[in-house]
Amino acid sequence: MAKSGLIIDVSQLDYNRVIADIDAIRRYNPQRYEMEQLTAIVYEDVAGKLGVGYKDVRADEFWARGHMPGMPIMPGVMLCECAAQLCSYLSQKYDLLGADVLGFGGMDEVRFRDPVYPGDRLVMVAQLVKVRRGALVISQFQGFVRNSMVCEGQIKGVPLPMQKPTGGQTLAPPGKT
Repeated sequence: MAKSGLIIDVSQLDYNRVIADIDAIRRYNPQRYEMEQLTAIVYEDVAGKLGVGYKDVRADEFWARGHMPGMPIMPGVMLCECAAQLCSYLSQKYDLLGADVLGFGGMDEVRFRDPVYPGDRLVMVAQLVKVRRGALVISQFQGFVRNSMVCEGQIKGVPLPMQKPTGGQTLAPPGKT
């Protein structure tokens, strides 16, 4: 992490230079419909093991009506899901784990600093800090709205089996649907 505590200075990024749009993200991440929490990837540094993506938070998000009525606030769990999807995208694109699907393995030191509302652009930054191929990937993440940090933490990703727990039907890997 940089001396300032920031993984990267998000104010210096060009958000009009999209590296991966939603269709490209779908090649690596299995989430669909209301569970897609990334709009685009705008920065990748393979050597620095980091990436930056964003989610344009809409007023019609599935949680907006009920969390909280009259004052919609993006749930912290959805902020974490956005971070997880960015980490998954980076891990899968560069085949770091050798797994078809990456899932949550845990989180540490998660902090929420400010609320995120419909109409905001949530910028998510992730930097890989440890990879054990076939077992685990650990990343630091930071989320920003208008260059102000709204959340941060550490997330762990683990390979998931490609079979459903009930019925034994094989799931199609991302990009194969």
